Amino acid sequence: MPIQMWHYVVKVALTAAVVVAVSEVAKRSTFWSAALASLPLTSVLAFVWLYLDTGDLPRVAQLSHSILWLVLPSLTLFIVLPVLLRTGAAFWLSLAVACIATAIAYLAMVWCLNRLGIRV
Repeated sequence: MPIQMWHYVVKVALTAAVVVAVSEVAKRSTFWSAALASLPLTSVLAFVWLYLDTGDLPRVAQLSHSILWLVLPSLTLFIVLPVLLRTGAAFWLSLAVACIATAIAYLAMVWCLNRLGIRV
């Protein structure tokens, strides 16, 4: 297998391992799972992969800057989902509504940032 393919396989395996770890830890402790999931592991992995693939520090900095702005609308999911679940809404419906609300929040944030001249 070519080295580029191995590089891709390692990236996918490591990234998947993080997601599996969070879901497995959640079976034992929602606190520790939440703590692990709240770490910016996805962002850190993206920074590492981008840097290793390109060596482009300005691009890594821009990615970090963009993530900063987009963290805010992503919080919508963590507000809407538990509210719906606690009111008795079904899981899949709650998840779908929370995802749609989050997508709308992302679009609104990007629109607002564009109006302010901030590019993400």
